[in-house]
Amino acid sequence: MTSAADLARVAAQLGRTPRGVHSVAHRCPCGAPDVVATVPQLPDGTPFPTTFYATCPRLTAAVSTLESAGLMARMTARLETDPDLAAAYRLAHEDYLRRRAALGPVPSALEGISAGGMPTRVKCLHVLVAHALAAGPGVNPLGDEALDALQPWWTGRPCADPDTDPKEPT
Repeated sequence: MTSAADLARVAAQLGRTPRGVHSVAHRCPCGAPDVVATVPQLPDGTPFPTTFYATCPRLTAAVSTLESAGLMARMTARLETDPDLAAAYRLAHEDYLRRRAALGPVPSALEGISAGGMPTRVKCLHVLVAHALAAGPGVNPLGDEALDALQPWWTGRPCADPDTDPKEPT
């Protein structure tokens, strides 16, 4: 489960109260959460397919830059022509489904559906990067590629404490 301090940091990162957080799935080099794992169904009953949610503004901004540069379309095109990559991406999809199922009951509306476009296309690099960070290298090949493309996303300076410097990115 997630500590009150981690939930407060995630809320500061998002600028809103986070929904359905199960745990911190990954931490940035300064120790703050940068990816959270969310339950498959929010407390209000809404199905929530985004199991791994990137929360760090630095990370999400860096990934947005890759998306706006057209990386998703290039990755999707490669899935259509590279059977080895397509097979590895399908395994990432299956890993995502297993990890989500471990967090709680999966609503029927989400059964067999992961996120980010898996297993046949790339729809959201944020999800793929979050999955790659949470699962570790070698699980999501396109998430790993996106991480490699945005390195170093972390600038080496600690994230600001939102309680003392709310204008600084966390």
